[in-house]
Amino acid sequence: MRETVDVDEAARQHVLSVLEADDGIQRADPDWPEFVRRLDVHFPDLCGLFRSLYGSRADWQDQLGALVLQCARSWQERPAGLKALDAEREGDSSWFQSNRMLGGVCYVDRYAASLDGVRDRIPYFKELGLTYLHLMPLFLAPEPFSDGGYAVSSYREVNPKLGTMEQLRALSSELRENGISLVVDFIFNHTSNEHHWARRAAEGDPEYSDYFWIYPDRTMPDAFEQTVREIFPDDHPGSFVPLPDGRWVWATFHTYQWDLNYANPAVFRAMAGEMLFLANQGVDILRMDAVAFIWKQLGTPCENLPEAHFLLRAFNSVCRLAAPSLLFKSEAIVHPDEVALYIDPAECQLSYNPLQMALIWESLATRNVSLLSQALERRHNIADGTSWVNYVRSHDDIGWTFADEDAAELGINGFEHRRFLNAFYVNRHPGSFAQGVPFQDNPRTGDCRISGTTASLCGLEDDPDQAVGRILLAHSVAFSTGGVPLLYLGDEVGQLNDYQYAMEDGHESDSRWVHRPHYPAEQYARRNDPATPEGAIFAGLRRMISVRAEAPELAGTRLIDFHTNAPGVLGYQRPGYGRTVLVLANFSDGPQQLPAVTFSGFSAAAVELLTDTAHSLADGITLAPHEYVWLRVTPK
Repeated sequence: MRETVDVDEAARQHVLSVLEADDGIQRADPDWPEFVRRLDVHFPDLCGLFRSLYGSRADWQDQLGALVLQCARSWQERPAGLKALDAEREGDSSWFQSNRMLGGVCYVDRYAASLDGVRDRIPYFKELGLTYLHLMPLFLAPEPFSDGGYAVSSYREVNPKLGTMEQLRALSSELRENGISLVVDFIFNHTSNEHHWARRAAEGDPEYSDYFWIYPDRTMPDAFEQTVREIFPDDHPGSFVPLPDGRWVWATFHTYQWDLNYANPAVFRAMAGEMLFLANQGVDILRMDAVAFIWKQLGTPCENLPEAHFLLRAFNSVCRLAAPSLLFKSEAIVHPDEVALYIDPAECQLSYNPLQMALIWESLATRNVSLLSQALERRHNIADGTSWVNYVRSHDDIGWTFADEDAAELGINGFEHRRFLNAFYVNRHPGSFAQGVPFQDNPRTGDCRISGTTASLCGLEDDPDQAVGRILLAHSVAFSTGGVPLLYLGDEVGQLNDYQYAMEDGHESDSRWVHRPHYPAEQYARRNDPATPEGAIFAGLRRMISVRAEAPELAGTRLIDFHTNAPGVLGYQRPGYGRTVLVLANFSDGPQQLPAVTFSGFSAAAVELLTDTAHSLADGITLAPHEYVWLRVTPK
C-alpha cells in the first residue's frame, strides 16, 4: 500500500512539473486557481485509474502528465459562460433529477433539415416543455452508409449538410438561454474508416495502426472470435474485417466502423481531447455509445469487462478537471444486471432504461404486467445522484432485453416468449394490433428485433381509438416511474411508419429507418385539435408533463412497489414527504375493478392528479381499458 502511495505521489510531482514547464499555461488567469483546486481534489482518482489501466507501461506517468496538460489547456479555453454553468451546477448537482426535466430526441436533417432549422423550433420545444434535447449523430460521417451517423469521420466537424461547428455552438447557447440542455452522442468505441486516424492506419502508419485492433493475419482474430459474439451478422461474420493489404481490423458493428484500442493510452488521451472539445462547444450531456464494448481482452466476450468501468471513471475524472458540469449517459443494451453497473455518479450519471422500455411493449402485447412489475420492484431503484432516461422508443430497434432467469421465475420460457413478441410486433400473430417491421431477422438463431414508430406499433393505422389509449398508457409509465422522460420527437403527434424508407440511398438494408420519418408537418398542424388522434395524443402528453412538473413526489427515481393483485394492472408508489403518488395503469383490454382492501394501507381520501378530481379509496377503483391514474394518497 505504501508503495502505491509513493508511486502516486511521484506521479503527482511529475504532473506538476509538466504543468510548470509549459509556457502555454496562463497562471495569471483568474480562473487558474480553480483548476489547481480541482486538480488537488480529483487527481488521486485520475491517477489511480490511469495507473490501473496503463501502469504496466514504462511511460505511464509521461502519458498522465500529457493528459493533465490537455485538461489544463482545455479549461483555459473554456468559455466564461460555461464556467459559470459549471459553478451553478456544482451547487445544484441534482439538477437533472428534477420533475420538470423532459427530453426530446431527433435527427437534425429529418426533423428540422439543419441546425438553423432546429433553432427555429425552439419556441415549439418551450411549448412542449423540453429541458433536454438530444440531437442524433450530426458529425462528419461516410456517405451514404454511416449507421445513422454512428460511424464518425470527425468529432470536430459537423456534417456540412446540417451546418457548421459554429452553428452548433450558437444553437447550444440559444438552447441554454431557453433552459434546454444539449445532448449529443459520443461514439467512443469506434471511428469510421474515413476518420483521419483510420486512413493513416490503413496506409500502414505504425502510430495510428496502434489506435485500432489491427493484425497481420487471422491468427489473433480467430483467437478472439472464439469467445466474442457476432453483433450484426447480416453485415459481416465475426468481429474482424479484411483490409486491402491483407491485414485484419476489429469492427464490432459494421465493416466501416473500426474499434479503438484503449489499451493504448494515446487513444485515451486523443478521445479525452475530443470529449473536452465538444464540452467547450456547449454540450451538456454526452451519450456514451456502446459502453459495454470499449475494452478487449483475449479469452473473454470483450463486453462489460472491469476496465470498461475504469475507462468511464477516468473520463469522468478528466471532465471534473476541465468541464465539471458535463454529464455522461450510458447506452448499454446488455443484461439488466450489467446495465446497472454503469449507473454511478463516478461513471454514467444517467442511463437509458432499456428493460423498462422493452417490458412496456411486452405488457401491451400480453395484457399482463408481471414482468414489468417484477422489473420495477427488483431493478428500478439505482444509486443516489443518478437518473434513468425513460423512453417508449428510441431511434434504435426494440430488443427483448429481459433476463431469462427473471422470466423463468414467472413460468415464462424466455426464448419462446421472445419468438412470440417478435411475431406479435410484426403482425404475424393472430390478434396483433401492431404494424412493426423486423430488424436483423436471423432464422438460424431465431433472433430478431423490432422496428416501428410508437403509433404504428400501437396500431394507429388500423384502430385509432384503441391505439391512442395504448400510446398514452405506455408514456404514462415512462413519465411517472422516475427519471428523465424522453420523447422521440414526432411521437407526441402520433407519427406513423415511413414505408418508403428503402427508397433513400443507404437506407435500404436497415429497417430502422422505417421509424425515423421526416418531420410530420401535417400531424403537427393538428396537434391542437382534440377531435384528431394527433390532438388527443398531444393533449394527453401535455397534461402528463404539466402535472408531473407540479408533483414533487415525481422527482428523482425512488420507487416503491405496489401489488394490485390484478395481472393486467400495474401499480407502484412514488413517495414524497408525508404523501405518495400511487400510479395505476390498466394494460388489459377490459375494465378492472380493484377492491377497497387493495388500498388498505392508505387513508380513504385521494386526489387524481391528471383530472384533478377527488376519489374515495373506500369504494375501490375501477379502471377502464388502457386507463391510468396518478393518485395522491396519504399512507396510514
